[in-house]
Amino acid sequence: MKFEFIAKHRGVWRTSLMCEALGVSRAGFYDWMRRPESRRSRENRQLLVQVRTSFEQSDRTYGSPRVWRDLRAWGFACGKHRVARLMLAAGLQARRKRRRLPFDLGARPEHAIAPNVLDRQFEATAPNQRWVADFTYIWTDEGWLYVAAVMDLFSRRIVGWSMSSQMTAQLVTDALLMAIWRRGRPQELLHHSDQGSQYTSELFQRLLADQGITCSMSRSGNVWDNSAMESFFSSLKTERVHRKMYRTRDEAKADVFDYVERFYNPRRRHSTIGYLSPADYEEAAGSA
Repeated sequence: MKFEFIAKHRGVWRTSLMCEALGVSRAGFYDWMRRPESRRSRENRQLLVQVRTSFEQSDRTYGSPRVWRDLRAWGFACGKHRVARLMLAAGLQARRKRRRLPFDLGARPEHAIAPNVLDRQFEATAPNQRWVADFTYIWTDEGWLYVAAVMDLFSRRIVGWSMSSQMTAQLVTDALLMAIWRRGRPQELLHHSDQGSQYTSELFQRLLADQGITCSMSRSGNVWDNSAMESFFSSLKTERVHRKMYRTRDEAKADVFDYVERFYNPRRRHSTIGYLSPADYEEAAGSA
């Protein structure tokens, strides 16, 4: 350990001073430097290259469990703790999640508020059985950008999304329209959201009725009733949005699109579905 310290800090202090301070000989240190690299050290050095690749491809958001699963998928045999030690030594630390909840002051007609049919059953046995939806907001130098999304609980795939400078019923309606366009007209589908004025609007409720979709809504003020969507938006902000400063709404839109369509759906490993990406999970289930 003393020789390793000296080698690491040779550019900071003179070797002779460090050897004297640590009570080791310079000859011993230079003999140590000339020694053949051990097999374990060589393997760690090669493995760290793959660890960095996984970490960087995740936009520096993966911790050791997801990096380890990447390495396993790439054919590298190693333990979870070994990956964790390598990441710690290399200073590779994933960003911690922060939670920020949307806020809506719009009117909610009592007759349009649906019961909580989903009842926190955030699983489905097949695609297009249960969709959950919500929207959030992202700050840009031009003002707020509102982002609505629809998730299929079977695979956690984002099947529909919409973005706008205004928090309107059209925002969430467009997200649902995209989901229907992508997945086809659903059969016996349950759609769950909060009681926001956008979801209780006549425009949105009419679309649900026209498509034969059953409406479910969270209890008032209970974010845990829609925790799957809360989790997605938390990941979006932690892994992408909070790392950026957007000059324009168009810049933010492009980045959200990139996160959803080029990272989250096709590549991001999700703990709820066995650390597969939503696309890989659907492919494995034969439903892509």
